[in-house]
Amino acid sequence: MAAAMLAAAGAAALGVSPAGAVLAEQADFAAMEAAVNAAPDELKPANDYRMAVIQVKQYDRAIAFFKRLTADHPNAANAHLNYGFAYVDKIPDAGAITQVILANNALGEFTRSIELKPTWIGLYTRGNSYLFWPRIFNRTHLGLADLNEALKMQKADTKKPYHVRVYIALGDGYWKSDDLVQASNTWRIGLAEFPDNGPLKLRLSKQGDELKNLIEAGYDPAKRVDTSLQDLWTNP
Repeated sequence: MAAAMLAAAGAAALGVSPAGAVLAEQADFAAMEAAVNAAPDELKPANDYRMAVIQVKQYDRAIAFFKRLTADHPNAANAHLNYGFAYVDKIPDAGAITQVILANNALGEFTRSIELKPTWIGLYTRGNSYLFWPRIFNRTHLGLADLNEALKMQKADTKKPYHVRVYIALGDGYWKSDDLVQASNTWRIGLAEFPDNGPLKLRLSKQGDELKNLIEAGYDPAKRVDTSLQDLWTNP
């Protein structure tokens, strides 16, 4: 419905019939899906497809597509990774109970991706995802384990701009585990590596309730998370 409304609005501006706009949109998605099918383990085509899906909120179409894709290509680690992100992409627009189901399904796909091929992006993604779960689920320690593995990987690699994300998330994980000293130490180490990073500076400038509000706001499931992976190829 949302896609049809957006397509209709665009059609009105261009003098195209709403039905024709919807058909054109469907054709665009079909072309994107064909590109992903042609290279199921490539990150960029699937990422571009998901970004287009988000714009028109065709989440269920994307989830169904990635379900078929991973069934046809069960050993494509990056297909499972993007399948997990397709679930995450829907979370902000879902109800509370559905959000839990979507988040759990996403973790399953991230785990399968890591089982097939452990990568920095896979470990960072799953580790960061665990931090969104309320403490009652006792998953923060799992996030810390993944993020520390991602940290080991990036230390053995050439420094990339996006590596700063591990320091941010790892510190947040320690904070969520009530290890405030380790949280601050992690952020400080990260800031030494990435001295211009705003989120690290902001965390180190806050204490008490101000820091609590800052971190909790960043893990609000009602807020959309940027799941684009384009930094992996635009900032190699």
